[in-house]
Amino acid sequence: MPLPLDNQLCFTLYATSMTINRTYKPMLDEMGITYPQYLVLNALGEADGMSVGGIAHRLALESSTITPLVKRMEQAGLVTRQRSQADERQVQVDLTTSGRALLVQCNSLNETLIERSGMTLAELDA
Repeated sequence: MPLPLDNQLCFTLYATSMTINRTYKPMLDEMGITYPQYLVLNALGEADGMSVGGIAHRLALESSTITPLVKRMEQAGLVTRQRSQADERQVQVDLTTSGRALLVQCNSLNETLIERSGMTLAELDA
C-alpha cells in the first residue's frame, strides 16, 4: 500500500514551498516582479556582477531557466547584461540603480511576513 502524501517529506516540502509562493505573490505583484525574479534580485544583492551560470548555481536552477528571467528583468530596467571580457561565453549580470532600489524594497518583505504571521521572530525561530 502506498504511503499517504501527508506522510511523505517531499510532499510536505512541496506544499510548504507552494504556501510561501502564494504568500509572497500579492506583495511581489505590487512590485511588478515574479518570485523567481525576486530570487534573482536577492542573488545579485549578495554578489552583483554574477554570471548567468553563477546565478543559476546559487538558486539551484538551470541556466536555461535564468536566461529568460534576466532578459525580462533587463527589459524592465532592473539589470544589465554584458559579455564577460575574460570569457565571451559568459554573460555578466549587474543590478541597475532601479534594481538596487527594488531590492531595498524587497528587503521589507520578511518583516511584513513576520508581522502578518502574528508571531515574533523569536517565536518563529523556536
